[in-house]
Amino acid sequence: MKALRALVYNIGFFGGSGLLMTLALPLLVFPRRWTNGLAHLWTWLMFTWLRLVVGLDYEVRGRENLPAGPAILAMKHQSAWDTLAIFVLFDDPAVVLKRELWLIPVFGWFLRKHGTIAIDRDGKAAALKKLLADAEVAKAAGRPIAIFPEGTRGPVGTKLPYQAGVAALYTQLKVPMVPIALNSGLYWGRRAFMKRSGTVLVQILPAIPPGLDRRKMMARLEQDIETTTNALLVEGGWEKPVENSVDQLASNR
Repeated sequence: MKALRALVYNIGFFGGSGLLMTLALPLLVFPRRWTNGLAHLWTWLMFTWLRLVVGLDYEVRGRENLPAGPAILAMKHQSAWDTLAIFVLFDDPAVVLKRELWLIPVFGWFLRKHGTIAIDRDGKAAALKKLLADAEVAKAAGRPIAIFPEGTRGPVGTKLPYQAGVAALYTQLKVPMVPIALNSGLYWGRRAFMKRSGTVLVQILPAIPPGLDRRKMMARLEQDIETTTNALLVEGGWEKPVENSVDQLASNR
């Protein structure tokens, strides 16, 4: 039955997304706010479908910790769920994502129009320079910048190295850094077809103010996200925490 629900969800997700974006193609010639509205509608529909078919819902805690004005939203990454959630949880985020997504026909066009920030993960210094320039544009427009500080999805119970880009954003933009923990991987695993019913817990933590030493900020960011993520995993029924190990993760790839 779980496999059937997952199959039905995927059919609705890909079929519904394709239909909606095809019908919405004329919005590409309108101002960007129309695409922002489409992103909210799309993710709301997909999450409603997920709740109806799979029985997977979500709960957000700590919205009072979101600063007014631009901020960096640094979110734990365990699942494809997280990528969708950004567009429905936050207002008009400039999402940092891998450049390959821009190359997907139709979907990539909307990502560009929405003002996402695409990075070439092999581009090194040039990629970092472009990331900072695009983030400055988003900041000037009053938008939050959403980023996965680990850069990629990790299995439940694993902490990947936090990337230099998130520290560079903090140093350059001089805006609050908001740590965000979650336990989505319990229900929708990394690269997993199967999906479980339940409630994804998202915890928005108190913002780290601008102006801290770079190393101290990164240490606090990791501590806040990882400690709270582990607590949310346990609350969701995760019974056997494992020792975080980059070598163990590499062996699972």
